[in-house]
Amino acid sequence: MRQPKSWNKFGLPSAVGAVLMTAIPSPAAEDVVGRRQADMKAMAAAAKTISGMFKDPESYKAVEFRLAADTIRDRSGGILSGHFASEDANPQSKARPNIPEERDRFDRIANDLRGYAAALDVAAEQNPGPMPASMRMKPGEAMGGGPLGTHIRNEQELSAMPAEHVFHLMIQTCTTCHARFRME
Repeated sequence: MRQPKSWNKFGLPSAVGAVLMTAIPSPAAEDVVGRRQADMKAMAAAAKTISGMFKDPESYKAVEFRLAADTIRDRSGGILSGHFASEDANPQSKARPNIPEERDRFDRIANDLRGYAAALDVAAEQNPGPMPASMRMKPGEAMGGGPLGTHIRNEQELSAMPAEHVFHLMIQTCTTCHARFRME
C-alpha cells in the first residue's frame, strides 16, 4: 500500500517530532524546575537568616526575621505543591518520581512548612524589640516530631511554643521532605 504524498511531507517529521518532544524536556518543564529551585534556594537562605539569629540572639532584628519567615511562607504550601504538579522527566530535577503517587503526603508536608513559617512570622510581629527569652528554647526542652514524623499542630499550640522550637519543627519538615522526595 502506498503512503499518500502528505505522509511523506508531514507524517514522518511529525512522528519524529512527537517522539523527540516526549524525550526532551519542554521549556515550560525547565521553567518549573528553575522556579522551584530558585524558591528552594530562597527558602534555604531565609532559614539560614533565622538560624543565625537564634545562634546569636543579639543579631535579632524582627523585620529581617519576619521577612525571612515570609519568604518561606510565601513559597511553601500550595505554591510549593504547584511546582511539583506534573513531574515530567527532566535531567535538571532532583525530585524523585514518587511525588505523584504520594501527592497527599507531599501536599501535607508543603502545608506544614507554610504553617510553621506563618507561626514564625507571628512571633516576630509580637516581638519587635530584642529577642526575648520566650522565643528561645529552654536547655533540655524536648523538640518533638522527628525527621519522619513531623506534623503541624494547630495555631494555638504553635503560638504557645517558643519560636525556636517552631523553627526546629520547620527544619525537620524540610528534612522529612528531602528524605522522602529528593534524590541524593
